[in-house]
Amino acid sequence: MKITCTGRKVNLKEAFQQRVETKLAKLDKFFSSEAQAQVTVTVEKDWQTVELTVRDRGFVSRAEKSADRMEDAFDAAVDLLTRRIVKNRKKLENRVYQPAVEAFAQEEEEPEENEYHVIREKHFSVKPCTVDEAILEMNMLGHAFFLFRDGDTGEVQVVYRRKDGTYGLLVPER
Repeated sequence: MKITCTGRKVNLKEAFQQRVETKLAKLDKFFSSEAQAQVTVTVEKDWQTVELTVRDRGFVSRAEKSADRMEDAFDAAVDLLTRRIVKNRKKLENRVYQPAVEAFAQEEEEPEENEYHVIREKHFSVKPCTVDEAILEMNMLGHAFFLFRDGDTGEVQVVYRRKDGTYGLLVPER
């Protein structure tokens, strides 16, 4: 697995980078040798956030945690990612779906009064999958919703997690 560490508002020490490599080496059994891991550490006053994203063959898995120390936040993020993978291991083995590849763009224009201000724009391909595959992808990313194209009808749909822990599906009317 290729690992990239990035620090925002902080210079990462060699000891932390070695810890990242050691901990992520334990995840090699879940991913292929072409997998890429991105670890981003953001420091805000007394709080440090670690975002861990692993990309492998079009599949994206992500975990984010915050703590007083970056080492604690990283350990918690790795634990969360591992729990998600283990929980969904059977479904992941049987998957054929190739998820969307995401590209980010930020708009820097100043908003006019009484207008909505879009601060981030995401561009991604919407590939066909089943509802179960979309829910799996949403859970692996740790998001509350996921946009996908229904494999049978070709329509764009959205699955989302409800407050009571169940799932909902948004289907556009024709």
